[in-house]
Amino acid sequence: MKTQQIQSLLVTALVCALASTATNTRAAEPAPRLVLQITVDQLRGDLPGRYAKHMGQGGWRYLMDHGIWYADAHHAHANTETIVGHTTLATGADPAVHGMIGNVWLDRLTGSLTYNIEDPKYHTLTPGSGVNKATEIDPTQKIAKSDGRSPAAILGSTFSDELAIHTGGRAKIFGVSVKDRGAVSMAGHAGKAFWFSKASGEFVTSSNYYDRYPAWVDAFNKQKLPAAYADKSWELMHEKSTYLFGDADDKPWETAMPGYGRIFPHAYGPVTGTYFTTFLTLSPAGDELTLAFAKALMDAEKIGEDEVTDYLSISFSSTDYVGHIFSPSSLEAEDNQLRLDRTLADLFAYVDKRIGLKNVVIVLSADHGGPEAPGYLNALGIEAKYIATEKWDKSPTISSLKEKFGIGQELIQSFRQPYVYLNREVIREKGLDAAVVEKAVVKELVKFEGVSMAISSTALNEGKVPNTPLIQSVLRNFNPRRSGDIFLVFEPHCFINDFDGLIVACTHGAPWRYDTFVPVVFAGGNLTGQRVYRPIETVDVAPTLSAIVGAKPPSGSRTGPLLEVMRGSVK
Repeated sequence: MKTQQIQSLLVTALVCALASTATNTRAAEPAPRLVLQITVDQLRGDLPGRYAKHMGQGGWRYLMDHGIWYADAHHAHANTETIVGHTTLATGADPAVHGMIGNVWLDRLTGSLTYNIEDPKYHTLTPGSGVNKATEIDPTQKIAKSDGRSPAAILGSTFSDELAIHTGGRAKIFGVSVKDRGAVSMAGHAGKAFWFSKASGEFVTSSNYYDRYPAWVDAFNKQKLPAAYADKSWELMHEKSTYLFGDADDKPWETAMPGYGRIFPHAYGPVTGTYFTTFLTLSPAGDELTLAFAKALMDAEKIGEDEVTDYLSISFSSTDYVGHIFSPSSLEAEDNQLRLDRTLADLFAYVDKRIGLKNVVIVLSADHGGPEAPGYLNALGIEAKYIATEKWDKSPTISSLKEKFGIGQELIQSFRQPYVYLNREVIREKGLDAAVVEKAVVKELVKFEGVSMAISSTALNEGKVPNTPLIQSVLRNFNPRRSGDIFLVFEPHCFINDFDGLIVACTHGAPWRYDTFVPVVFAGGNLTGQRVYRPIETVDVAPTLSAIVGAKPPSGSRTGPLLEVMRGSVK
């Protein structure tokens, strides 16, 4: 064995021993009254610091000054989408294990696309609050055929599930978000989830969680808080000239939603407007409404008021929507971060007043990062571009494959980034070897503009792939029952920007570092501020939370607790 390998093993053994000691010591410490898990959708790891100049006290600065901030944290899987990242943070498992391999996958039994948390056995409690496909801009939401939602498709346990098991079901467990998948994934199987319905303008839930709404939810929705934004606009917090992107308020790659535009101020319009609630989610207003609901929940459910550790997940979605529409390097993204800073400060102050931050463990991360708009990169001399895939199946190269195999119908049944699903029925009818067809299609796909790599599921299943970091990230995303026949990786800074007809500035989902890079920060309790630069993965979060409360790790978790947190939480 090489000296370097021996040293690596010794270091690993030492870290594990120290972590075990810290965990055992922790078991004698009082458990936190609340675990507050915050997930900021599409928050690339550099963004909080990038815009820190104009941030106040109590929000991002509280986390930067008083939290253990991991400055080199990444998702280790290849498909960096919302449900994938949220569930990874919740379970400590890779998508290959927890099963949420994409926002959408093809159900081979029914032959239809499946929205990740859709469950027709249940229904949303508010009639008419399901997805309005005519006005919904989230293309994955449009896939759902019913308004039923549940965590049933998540394979294995989440941290919140383990907390419920550990406390004999006494822990109060909730997930809140604008996005249904952001709330359901974090609440797990044992908790309860609420999300914002753009169709009804209310926070809703499904019959998986309740037979009827608690009285406090009805009371909250009757306030009609979204209406307070009617006929108002998203305005800049500061003088435009003070912003890093103050002179970049009108760029051609930004999406100009009709009635909303791409220049400040962004008008929300009347409460009766077709896209009124959508515009709220495309702005900091979405996060403000989420916080208002979370506060009402904490009060009504008496979160953190007894000796049993409770769990509250808040997933803030506005950063994701703003990033898609305007890009991370935009005046809108910059102002959104400053307003998110204010929202976080409000949240922390509220929790401190009700429970005391010394009695709370806070962990903040993101489900994924995000790329820059190609136009912005091009202006800096960096090559980047959008990729169009809608005509691939009818391209000469694929047509020649059809001719070779005698296939007259569609060879590619579906492409939902990053998965190519081949038409298995036609392949079976022709008596073809699926592995041979996959290999032939892979050979042709890599010839297309912008394609970096194509990997067949057969090769992944049989382990016939090189052992490289990129391939390993694809393997961590591979679940034989749900993954496509071919995993497609575009070149860096190349991506699809067509959301079912809505042309957006940016789309995440790649295995490249700009999409995997996220913050991970623990704060509250006895923790004191430090910046940690050793590489960690997002799968480390859930087992760390389990260790803090003394519960067993989630069933599929791959790693152990973070040593710095375990040391810092013991005094």
